[in-house]
Amino acid sequence: MTTETTPSPAAAAPAVAHPWHARRNKFIAVVVGVFLIWVAGNLALHFGQKRHDQLNYDIEQQFPPDEPTVPGEIFGSTLAAIMNHELHTGFGWRPNDFFLWGPKVAADNNSDRQMGIIMAMRETVRVFKDHLTKVSSNQYDPNLVIADTDFRNDPEKWILPSAESKYQDGIDHLRAYVQGLHTNPPTSRELNIRTVELIRLIQTWTDLLGDAHANLYRTKKDDGSPVRSWDCDHYFYHAQGYAHVIYYSMLALRREYSSVLKDDPVLKTLFDDTIDALGQAAVMKPLIVMNGGPNSIFANHRHNLDAYINEARQKMYSIREELQRSPL
Repeated sequence: MTTETTPSPAAAAPAVAHPWHARRNKFIAVVVGVFLIWVAGNLALHFGQKRHDQLNYDIEQQFPPDEPTVPGEIFGSTLAAIMNHELHTGFGWRPNDFFLWGPKVAADNNSDRQMGIIMAMRETVRVFKDHLTKVSSNQYDPNLVIADTDFRNDPEKWILPSAESKYQDGIDHLRAYVQGLHTNPPTSRELNIRTVELIRLIQTWTDLLGDAHANLYRTKKDDGSPVRSWDCDHYFYHAQGYAHVIYYSMLALRREYSSVLKDDPVLKTLFDDTIDALGQAAVMKPLIVMNGGPNSIFANHRHNLDAYINEARQKMYSIREELQRSPL
């Protein structure tokens, strides 16, 4: 005899999730989704910045060693290429972007780096105009005068005039300077292959790297407040902007002054060592700029960058001494 059991209504009814659990699960899904989007966005910015940091400008390809060049052509072209890269690749010029998507909201690393780049460009073009293409009472090169003025425009100004328009005009006048070297007669002033003038540029770069060194070790801001961990990336990328400009400029100068370096092996070695250190500094890109203490298990990326910055700075002191010993 078979006994049938009738299921109870509770057992027969399907389980229904409590409304509170449904809301909680939806909330967790949204949070996880936002977090994953945030992580993906930061990874995209990180790898995009790494790609942007590489300037696709090979001096040896642009100016083959077996082909003659006019003094100043390589240096002027390189400076134009540096700024053209910042204006027309990646996100373009970042420091003056509209505040809703500007450098204070996201992608501030490139903005800080570009602030260092424009400061180093200003000082380099100034010495190019004042000393490397001018001797004693000779007149200034007119294109370099305009380029120098253009690059001193406010980097955060987005209208009347915009930073992009002035910097593009500076690039155009650097290119006009190079073109003027090839006219007959030349309308641009050639670079003076005199080491006594080069000393002034090395001194200027040493001062810039000294500023970078101080910022990479600072513990207080100008207003006296402490430098927090979230402030460190600003100093890191600003210093890296200096290194980027000086690195490519020294590659150009190594070609421009090749006859001088060939006759002074000590100076050539110092140039090569400085370029190597700056090249390392210009492309350092940690995923997160950390501020570990002396006894911390975490890295201190500011100090890691400064190892290369200070190495280049010390080598530049030696370059200056070598140039002063036998100025030409």
